[in-house]
Amino acid sequence: MNRPAPESSTRAAFEAAKGFMPLEEGLALYAAAVEAGALGLPLLEVGTYCGRSTLLLADAARRTGVTALTVDHHRGSEEQQPGWEYHDPEVVDPVVGRMDTLPTFRRTLHAAGLEEHVVALVGRSPQVAAVWGTPLGLVFIDGGHTEEHATADYEGWTPHLAPGGLLVIHDVFPDPADGGQAPHHIHERALASGEYTSGPATGSLRVLRRG
Repeated sequence: MNRPAPESSTRAAFEAAKGFMPLEEGLALYAAAVEAGALGLPLLEVGTYCGRSTLLLADAARRTGVTALTVDHHRGSEEQQPGWEYHDPEVVDPVVGRMDTLPTFRRTLHAAGLEEHVVALVGRSPQVAAVWGTPLGLVFIDGGHTEEHATADYEGWTPHLAPGGLLVIHDVFPDPADGGQAPHHIHERALASGEYTSGPATGSLRVLRRG
């Protein structure tokens, strides 16, 4: 069976959007989101940034008749702050002097015509997770990559993942020379829990199914 692909306009918007996810990993995320959308439950992303990967979840949500949710405080993760490798001065709010990716995210969604398929949850992931009460068909973890933040995202959101739902983790690097280890650690923790079975891997993207 051929892997589902996003609309050509969505793919073009993804490739044009600010962000860090390679195309092949994005296409794998889209396929996982379409599969999870068949459960009839929302698809949730932790770590919106400027909406690059959100576009794919929105397209999958439109295709399967569910809603995409994306959680971010929009002040940037550690490596995006001034002086760090992934800092982008274009997304600094000149009034408050801090990063604010929310306006760019909204423009990204609007330009792609996908606003109506996304609910943006603006806040810190653990705070939102603590008051969340709806089962989810997909949890995509791509937020802060410190041990503290990755662990909090895992512990906060995976309890809401429905049986048969998909847990997707980005930037999983088994070799420390390739990248930070926090996403790898929560991936290994999920497998060790016995609650998940391992699915396809594409680049640094890992897909697991909850039993």
